[in-house]
Amino acid sequence: MKQITSAQNPFIKSLVLLQEKAKARKQSGTFLIEGQREIELALKGNYELETVLFLPELITEQQITKLTQKQIPLIEISKEVYQKLAYRDTTEGILAVAKVKNLQLTDLKLPENPLIVVMEAIEKPGNIGAMLRTCDAAKVDAVIIANPKTDLYNPNIVRSSVGCLFTNQIATASTEDVIAYLIKNNINFYSATLQNSTSYHTQNYNLPTALVVGTEATGLSQLWREKATQNIIIPMQGEIDSMNVSVAAAILIFEAKRQRGF
Repeated sequence: MKQITSAQNPFIKSLVLLQEKAKARKQSGTFLIEGQREIELALKGNYELETVLFLPELITEQQITKLTQKQIPLIEISKEVYQKLAYRDTTEGILAVAKVKNLQLTDLKLPENPLIVVMEAIEKPGNIGAMLRTCDAAKVDAVIIANPKTDLYNPNIVRSSVGCLFTNQIATASTEDVIAYLIKNNINFYSATLQNSTSYHTQNYNLPTALVVGTEATGLSQLWREKATQNIIIPMQGEIDSMNVSVAAAILIFEAKRQRGF
């Protein structure tokens, strides 16, 4: 088995770049996953692992084989190397190099009556991760990111989604292409926006539905407001007129799930 003990090793340096640079992830078509649970969920989500790196003091080769259920090249690393690569404070001694997916709209497999969440141009990885967790909890049928502003394989998204990046069916595309896709597939879409809106709870989400949310700073682009089946709003009774986008998305998602009988 290969062993790497120096953080100056060229391969380790390339992995550090994967953690730090979206350009490196795009060029290599790979990204890093940290943690046993996240790796297990990635495998369930049909992500292909190229290499597994592990710290023998924290996890054994036998445990890794049991986790992956397949033969994947293993590299034993030193504590120095692991600390160089690990993103979290709490560690489990295992990282994996995984191949990214294409995330095309045409690859989505939807049921007859889908519930979809669309996020437009969300920049903060923590918000994306939180919404992916909610989408997993509600078992929505697909998540579409329109006009993505953040690389989906950013380590902050992998971390904040606690593996739900891998459990959701995800696609990315331009706003124009997403709207065309929804219309083509006869999916009603409800845009969360302040303009020309009605209260979210008055709408019927029992038909094929997409719930669309945008950034807290600027909201959804005009095209979403113009083309929506209905613009919707969460009534606010305090002094401010908006809330965190991940909280707003959760409210809308679980209202749709309530109407559908969970």
